[in-house]
Amino acid sequence: MAAELTIQEPTLFDNLELMEQIDRLFEDSESYDIEFKSARNGFPESFWETYSAFANTQGGTIILGVREKKDHFIPDGLSTEQIAKYKKDFWNQVNNRQCISTNLLKNDDVQEVEYKGTNLLLFNVPRADRKQMPVYRTTNPFGNTYKRNHEGDYKCTESEIRRMIADSDNAHPQDARILEGFSMDDIDAESLKQYRQLFATSHPHHPWLLLDDLQLLEKLGGYRTDRQTGQKGFTLAGLLMFGKVASIQDPACAPAYFPDYRECQSDDPAVRWTDRVYPDGTWEANLFQFYHKVYTKLAAFLPKPFKLEKGIRREDSPTHTALREALVNTLVHCDYTEDANIVVSYTKDRFTFSNPGTLLISQTQYYRGGESVCRNKSLQKMFMQIGRAEKAGSGVDKIIAGWNEARLAHPYVSEISRPDKVVLELPLVSLLSQETLDELKRLFGEEPDTLNNNELLALATCCAEGEISNERLRLMLDLHRSDITKLLQLLCKGGYLISHGSGRGTRYKINQHFFANVTGNVASNVASNVASNVASNVASNVASNVASNVANLPSGKRTRLSPNELQNMILRVCTDYLSLEEIAEQVGKGLRYLKNSIIPEMVARGLLEREYPNVPRHPSQRYRAKR
Repeated sequence: MAAELTIQEPTLFDNLELMEQIDRLFEDSESYDIEFKSARNGFPESFWETYSAFANTQGGTIILGVREKKDHFIPDGLSTEQIAKYKKDFWNQVNNRQCISTNLLKNDDVQEVEYKGTNLLLFNVPRADRKQMPVYRTTNPFGNTYKRNHEGDYKCTESEIRRMIADSDNAHPQDARILEGFSMDDIDAESLKQYRQLFATSHPHHPWLLLDDLQLLEKLGGYRTDRQTGQKGFTLAGLLMFGKVASIQDPACAPAYFPDYRECQSDDPAVRWTDRVYPDGTWEANLFQFYHKVYTKLAAFLPKPFKLEKGIRREDSPTHTALREALVNTLVHCDYTEDANIVVSYTKDRFTFSNPGTLLISQTQYYRGGESVCRNKSLQKMFMQIGRAEKAGSGVDKIIAGWNEARLAHPYVSEISRPDKVVLELPLVSLLSQETLDELKRLFGEEPDTLNNNELLALATCCAEGEISNERLRLMLDLHRSDITKLLQLLCKGGYLISHGSGRGTRYKINQHFFANVTGNVASNVASNVASNVASNVASNVASNVASNVANLPSGKRTRLSPNELQNMILRVCTDYLSLEEIAEQVGKGLRYLKNSIIPEMVARGLLEREYPNVPRHPSQRYRAKR
């Protein structure tokens, strides 16, 4: 049997200078994947809860020797004797099944470092393989399993643990479950008939076409016999794909089933959607019908290329293929036992695909593609037989390739907890459009022609989005964080970019004064053109609003503002989406103060809204006054 492909996850200790890394960690003290703990009075008991949480989520780094004081993290250090003892304690306990279920660390994952005169102990905890999940304390997973969200570690419920256990058993996929008491009367005959027609088109000479409906369903995995118990019946996959919606939503099948497509083309915030497809009782909303109704609507927003293949007109493109794969992925990787809905949406700037469940691979593996781990194998087979699904991997390769070929901003995947959801965003923002390339040449002359593809993408993204960061480029380029840092430093050294901030808070913007003779009004005109053509006047509007707001402030209150005055100033500034760094710069307040105190309160009170409301820690998150 072939060995399973293992991808080495990047760790905190790879490549970058360690001191630079620690500085960045303190800058990003509230990071999703970093946990500081004081250990002055002994090895912290809470270490193992965080270990379990990181292992069951996306991995992370635990740093011992840091205490929290008034929302600030201060290194209080460890003695040489403490570090030696804690290392010994850790290795003894991590290999003790009475303490933790699985040891995921190697020797290189534990390091002691000296930071500004103090000693710290760092532990890099990787994400566990799905077969190792759940990772839990003691010998009983129930009540002792943890996961992590943006608020910290939390104890998993019994149902969350059972779903992890089910996902770890790939030999018994969820959709192969035999349903008792269901018959052919629960199958929508028209859906099965239409499927046969598509199957015949894809495989005109396939022997399964000669089978009757029940035999065909058996071949597809929609009906099966359990060889151990002799039980026969329709499977979850069979009902989900071809069933009548009332039968699918039966408590014995998938009671939370509710696929939902939402389309909004209106600029009026009071309009929630301009079109919607959902189980409204007028059609059989099984997965087969939902897929075809929704894909037709999604594809209508893409331009139709024209080409001939063997004399046959083809109105398809890699972008259409990417959209098809994204929709099928949403349906076949969904956890139908989770109490949440499938939601597919279109807005003017993106497609969004959200399905209940968690990723069965890490986000690093997801972006690299090639991993074939499917939660619902029979559903995957059903879509594959009519040419709608990818068997060799997760289909992510085609999604990314299609979006890259169209020169659109890179797809972004995230996970949300309670309820568990996987959210894939396909932005409709062009990175290397002719307009963007023209602007780059306007700014830099013919210099961009000498740049490699990664450097050009970084500049184009910065031009299109107004700024970039290391984290943003990690979603686009197949490079390690340290290599992206070097790339950004080279672009700064070459005069293309200007950096702002420090550590993980560093942002990079286009250098509007690339040519020495571009001064005064010329530089202003260039900046104005870029803002107008690339950022839709956002930059100029913000600059105008800020100038007006500052000018109108009483002179004695320009530096000392009450919380209400500061919030009012932020609302006046945020007429359109701005990043935290931009807000801090415009109102003259510290980034940490705004991030930890002011902005969260304004969001909670409904004064500000996030550009990515479902992903609070989105690397490109921005805020605007709620309309």
